[in-house]
Amino acid sequence: MYSDYKRKGITLLKKGQKGIVHALFSRFGLILLLFLVQVLILFSIFQWFEEFLPHILGGTALFTFVMVIYLLNSRMNPTAKITWLIVIALLPVFGVLLLLYTQSNVGNRALRSRVNQMLGDTRELIPQSRQIMKELEQENPGAAALARYMHRSGCHPVYAQTAVTYFPLGEDKFEEMLKQLELAEHFIFMEYFIVDEGVMWGQILEILAGKAAQGLDVRVMYDGTCEFSLLSHDYPKRLQKLGIQCKVFSPVTPFVSTHYNYRDHRKILVIDGHTAFNGGVNLADEYINQKEKFGHWKDTAVMLKGAAVQSFTLMFLQMWGIDQRETEYGKFLSAIPALEEKKGYVIPYGDCPLDQDKLGERVYMDILNRSQKYVHIMTPYLILDGELETAMKFAAERGTEVVLILPGIPDKFIPYALAKTHYASLLESGVKIYEYTPGFVHAKVFVSDDREAVVGTINLDYRSLYHHFECATYLYGTDCIAEIEADMQATLKKCRQVTMETVRREKLKMKITGSLMKAVAPLM
Repeated sequence: MYSDYKRKGITLLKKGQKGIVHALFSRFGLILLLFLVQVLILFSIFQWFEEFLPHILGGTALFTFVMVIYLLNSRMNPTAKITWLIVIALLPVFGVLLLLYTQSNVGNRALRSRVNQMLGDTRELIPQSRQIMKELEQENPGAAALARYMHRSGCHPVYAQTAVTYFPLGEDKFEEMLKQLELAEHFIFMEYFIVDEGVMWGQILEILAGKAAQGLDVRVMYDGTCEFSLLSHDYPKRLQKLGIQCKVFSPVTPFVSTHYNYRDHRKILVIDGHTAFNGGVNLADEYINQKEKFGHWKDTAVMLKGAAVQSFTLMFLQMWGIDQRETEYGKFLSAIPALEEKKGYVIPYGDCPLDQDKLGERVYMDILNRSQKYVHIMTPYLILDGELETAMKFAAERGTEVVLILPGIPDKFIPYALAKTHYASLLESGVKIYEYTPGFVHAKVFVSDDREAVVGTINLDYRSLYHHFECATYLYGTDCIAEIEADMQATLKKCRQVTMETVRREKLKMKITGSLMKAVAPLM
C-alpha cells in the first residue's frame, strides 16, 4: 500500500551530510563567511557616510528630504512606505542609502529582464476560449471580470472540462501522488520550495528514478534555500546520476544582492500534461505527519485532470527556462483529450514578484469584495498590508461572515507575534479568528459563498504577496468546493476562538515583539 510509510525509498545523503552543522562547515559555510564580509564592508561604507555627511548639515537634510519626497511619490505599497519613513527618520543617512540600494535592484536586473521577456514571449501560447469566457460571463459577471484580469496579467486562461480533487491533508495528497507518478508515460515535472530526504521524498525519488530509467523526461526543480541545511550543493549531480534533470532556483552564492529576496515558493507536479498537483504541501516528512515538528500539520492540495493542466505545464517550463535562451514549449502543450462533462471553471495562475501585477493579493481582495454570505480562510501567517486588512474588515462590516483559521502552534515566533497585532482591529470589525489547537496550519485556502475557492501556495504575508514566485488554483462552481467548505467546518471544530478577552490576556512578550516588529514587517 502507498500509505505504508515503513518503506523509506531512495536516500542519496548520509545522515552527516545534512543539517546546520554540516552546512556551516561546508561550501555553504564559506559562502556565508564571504557574504558576511561583504555585509560588513557595506555597513562600513554606510558608517563612513554617517560620520562624514553630518559635517554638512544642510546637505544631509536636503538629501534626506529629497528621498522622502521620492518615497512618498513612488509606487511602493503604502505600508512599506511607512516602514521606510521610520527607518529614514531613525537613521537618516544609513536609511536613505539602504533604500537606494534595495531600489536599485542590484543583482536582479538580469533576472527581471529575462523573466519579463519570457512572460511576454509565452503570453499567447495558451489562447483563451471565447466560448468558455462567454459562459462564465453569463453565469457570474463578477467572476468573469476577475478571469479577464487574470488573463491580462499573464497567460492564465479560464478552463472548463477539468476534474478537480481536493485533499484535506498532506498524506492524502502523497498517497495519490505516488499512484499518479506510477502511471506516468511521457514526462514528470516537479517544482517545489522545499525538498528534504525522508520517507516522502525517498518513495517519490524511487519512482522518479525508475521512470527516468524507462526513458521518461523527468525534471526536478527546488529553491536554493534548501542548500542551507536540507540538501548538499551537489544534490543536482546526484539526481542526474539517476537520469533525473535537476535545477536549483537562485542557489546560494557569496555575493550580496537583492536577488535573494525573490524565492521560488511554488509547488507544482505535472504528469504527462494531463494531471497536475498544486497546494501548500512540500516534499518533506512533516507535511505528511510522518515527522512531528509543530504538532499536527494541517495542509491542503488539489489535483487537476484535464485542459487546465496546460497552465501548470507552462508555468513549470517558464521557470525551468529562466536560465536558457530557448525553451521548448510546443511538444508539452499538446491538446488534452476531452473529459466527460465536468462542472465549473478552473484558472491555474502564477504570481511573479518582478512585474507590476500583485495577482495573488488582488485575487484574494476580489473574492472578499464580491462576497455576500461568507469567506472562510486558512493561512499559516497573517502579516497584512493596509489594503488587504481593509478588504477583510469591509467584507465583515457588510455582513459577510469572514473567518480566519490560523496555527495554534506556530513554526516561527516573530510572524506569530505579528499576526496577533491584527487581531483586535479585525475582531472589532466582526472578523472571526480561530487557532488550530492540534498544531500548525500550513494550508493556503479561500472559499466563498459555496461557489468559488482558491487553493495554492500564497500566504497572507508580505513575502508571499510581494517577494515570492507563487502559484494557485482558482475554482468556480466545481464539485470540490463543497468539500473545501466541509473541511473548513471540520477544522473549525478543532480550533479555539480568539476573542477580545483572549487578546487582552496575551503575554506581554508577545505584544511587545509584535508591536516592535510591525514597524519593519514589510522588510522581513
